[in-house]
Amino acid sequence: MKLKLDENLGRRMATLLRSAGHDVATVPGQGLSSTPDTQLIEICRREGRCLVTLDRGFGNRLRFKPSDYSGIAVIRLPKQPNPGDLREAIEILMAGLEQADIVGKLWIIQRGVIQEYQPIESEETDE
Repeated sequence: MKLKLDENLGRRMATLLRSAGHDVATVPGQGLSSTPDTQLIEICRREGRCLVTLDRGFGNRLRFKPSDYSGIAVIRLPKQPNPGDLREAIEILMAGLEQADIVGKLWIIQRGVIQEYQPIESEETDE
């Protein structure tokens, strides 16, 4: 899977994902630190990369419609995370990527699970 790690995830997580066979680019590695969210997600769309981030703003399905992108994975850590919490979340992401396709979806990863969200339009037609 082609992934882009946001600047808040660090080199160790990129190494972990690469060792699992993923094509990983990082925001700092591409000189994109402090890029506005709308520009960053557009770069991910053009590159065909799933964005992996701690930035909860990317979980806003009205602002960032999942079906427009190659996937968005938002990691939500506990209020007082320990050093292993991020690694655990990345391992859950990797397991999820082995089982399902994230393209066009929003995944929220927290407390050991992945919650998958479709675009809001599909939810409205289901009612």
